Amino acid sequence: MLDATDSRLLAEIQKNATLTAQDLGEILNLSASQAARRRQRLESEGYILNYGARLAPSKLGLTVQAFIQVQMASHAPEAAKAFGQLLASMPEVISAWTLTGSTDYLLRIWCADLPALNQLIHGRLLAHASVARVESQIVMDQMKSDTPLPT
Repeated sequence: MLDATDSRLLAEIQKNATLTAQDLGEILNLSASQAARRRQRLESEGYILNYGARLAPSKLGLTVQAFIQVQMASHAPEAAKAFGQLLASMPEVISAWTLTGSTDYLLRIWCADLPALNQLIHGRLLAHASVARVESQIVMDQMKSDTPLPT
């Protein structure tokens, strides 16, 4: 069970994962050792999955963000497994979800430019034997960036 202090700790490390135990202790009004033990418990209980950094896509030469809806031609387990392996081999796909409804998968991708997006769609996705159809939406502007989860 999470108490209010655990929730505050999770909120703080989502904002800044590099906070030290000393920093967390000051924010949470705990000793550094108490803050460290709480963080360690939350890690061991699976509340904290990992730590990472958010990078600036434009600094990496990534200028096109898009969402791609994929409709499968086959829903056989082997087709789903092969499609999953394809997605795992594509670093441009930064998130993928299975969905209900007419769309089987929703992919979030980043590419360098429109020709790279075109190659990804036509050369990799549509070329896959179990993909029947794709529909893409190019992001014009991101009005709200990825944010921490509510705690």
